[in-house]
Order: sequence, then structure tokens, then C-alpha cells
Amino acid sequence: RPVTAALAGVAMSNETEYPGALDIAGYNYTESFYLPDHKKYPSRVIYGSENGHSFDAWKAVRDNPYIFGQFLWTGIDYLGEADSWPSRGFSAGLLDLGGFVKPRGYFRQSLWSDKPMAYIGTYPLVQDNEKTPSIDALPIWNYDANQTVRIVCYTNAAKALLELNGKQVGDIQDYNHQTGIIHWDIPYQAGKLEVIGLDKGNKKITRYAIQSSRQPDALTVCHVEKAIDKNKRLTQIIIQVVDENGVPVLLSDNEVTCHISGPAKLLGLEAGNITDMTDYTDNKQRVFKGRLIAYIQTSGEEGEIKVQFSSPWLKSTETIIQVANSDWTNLLDENLSQWHIYQSFENMEPNGKPVLSEDNTIPEPVGYDKNKRMCFL
Repeated sequence: RPVTAALAGVAMSNETEYPGALDIAGYNYTESFYLPDHKKYPSRVIYGSENGHSFDAWKAVRDNPYIFGQFLWTGIDYLGEADSWPSRGFSAGLLDLGGFVKPRGYFRQSLWSDKPMAYIGTYPLVQDNEKTPSIDALPIWNYDANQTVRIVCYTNAAKALLELNGKQVGDIQDYNHQTGIIHWDIPYQAGKLEVIGLDKGNKKITRYAIQSSRQPDALTVCHVEKAIDKNKRLTQIIIQVVDENGVPVLLSDNEVTCHISGPAKLLGLEAGNITDMTDYTDNKQRVFKGRLIAYIQTSGEEGEIKVQFSSPWLKSTETIIQVANSDWTNLLDENLSQWHIYQSFENMEPNGKPVLSEDNTIPEPVGYDKNKRMCFL
């Protein structure tokens, strides 16, 4: 099979026979060597084996057909390789420790996705001559009245327009091919801020909105599996701090306590804050950007799991998960290498086996209602 290696020091490697022994040569953080080395070694197959998240690093791939791709360091934040205390890990990922998409994840989506998308983030404008927009702008719209705020838009649309409380602010901006980011600098006014992506003919093709929030008021569950198979053993619950109108409060850092009753236990809580040194296995954790994920492990028994989340001064929330004894052996084709889901027992082959879904790629089933005779995700 072909052999590759990451050349951490390309200049030094070029003084040896090492690159020539490789089928594919990986270059670490050395985009400046792509063009000269391509000219000097035209038969060398080059790619970015470890690269940063900058737009320039991506343009070195996009604009040079002889570079077939790049690997980002890194995709997901991880524990270890921490900076100064209290950091507990490395935080340059597209996703944080809780698996939540970070702003730079949306920026990368704007570069790599063919599906129309847009995202807006904001931050205070410190200096009027700030030229390079950030790829780490959070979707927050809470500032002091008339404070100058930079609005950055990550999009793959040809242009974008910005609206504040339903009225256009600033000019329609073309996609910036130098930075990959559209931006506006505007005075803050509370309300709804929305960006609308336009194609070249000014047709609206995508939009993204953020909203000013009030004081934290309640906890709400925004993701949960209401029923799972007892053999699945692991499920996740995401909660969010919201204001009295149900608007997410991204600036909140309230401490949340999780209590579980029924055939399950709490494995841990994670909010994605790289500087939070709280024990994972504790049932208390501060939210980060207003949210938190709980990892729940079932005992393997049937029953009802009740999960409660509470925080001082906030309205609490709870959710119930049904754990069922689903006889998946009746649904499993022994000749298959993976689990499949079937829409109904009534949809059977002549040999008595259930009919598979068309693409055979649906994830493992997590529940079965014998009364309704339907699988559910």
C-alpha cells in the first residue's frame, strides 16, 4: 500500500532522501513550500498533513491543483497539551469537548460545504483599523447601547445583507475572497440580528439569526431520546439556559445540578469550557455558552429514567426516558455486518425476514413499540 509521512521540517527533509522514499509527502504547516517544491520536484505528490485553521492555509490548497487536500489540527478539542493553568486541554478544534460546533466550525463549513449556509458572530470593535475578521466570533447579541460591534458572517453565498429588527443595516456585502469573511461594523441596538445569504442574482438562499437575551430564567431540554433499547446503554441530554421568552442566554455560566432516578446513572457532565477544572463525574457543572451535555448510562434493565436538572434562581426542568426490552434478534439479519432499522413487522420478505430500508445506512435502532409495531429513532 502507499506510504506517507508528515514532514515536520520540510527544508531539512529536502536535504535527505527521505521525501523521495514516500509515495505521498505530507507537509506540516509549510504552505510556503508548496509552489517551490512543486517546481523543484514535479513528480512529488504533496498534501497538507497538519495545518492551521487560517484562510490562507486553505487557499494554498484551493488555489493550487497539485495540492490535493489538508488535515486540520485539530478537528475536536481534546484533553492534554494544555496551555497555562487553568486550561485542561487544546482548544483549536472545530468542535468543543462537548461536541458542540464552535464558530470556526461554521467558518470551515462555509469553505467546504456546497449546501447554502450562513452564520453570524460578533465581538466588540476595539480598534477602528482592525482588518482581519475573526473566525472565532460567538453568536452573541448583548452589548452596551451604541457600542460599536463587528458582525462577521461566514457563508458560501455570493453576497449577504444584514437586518436588525427587520430593517437593513449597512450595505449588501460581496463575499470577500481575501479573508473568506463578510463583515459589518455597526452600533449596538437590542433585538433580532439576521444575515441573509444571496446568490449572484440577489435571490435569498440562506439565513441565520441571533437574538438579544434577557436575564437567565430557566433550564430547558433541547435534545433527548425519549425511548431507548436497554442494550444501548448510553444516551445524551443537552440542556440550555434561556430567558423568560425562551431565548438562549449564551453569556450565562450558572451551575447546574443533575439528579437521576431509575435504571441508570450519570457518567459525567460536559459544557465545552476548556478552563473548567470541575470533576467530570460530579453531578454539578457550570454551563458554558449557556449549555451543558449530560452522559447517561443505563443499567441494562427495563424501566423509566427520570433526569432532573436544577440551578439556583432558575426554573428547573426534567425529562423522562423509557427503557424497553426490544427483541432485536427478530430484526437482525445474521448475514449483515451492521444493524438496520425496519419500518414495520408487516413489511416482510417471503423468507420471514424484515425488508431493509432502501439505503441500508440508517443507524442502530434505539426502541421498539410492540403495540404500534414501529421502530423509532
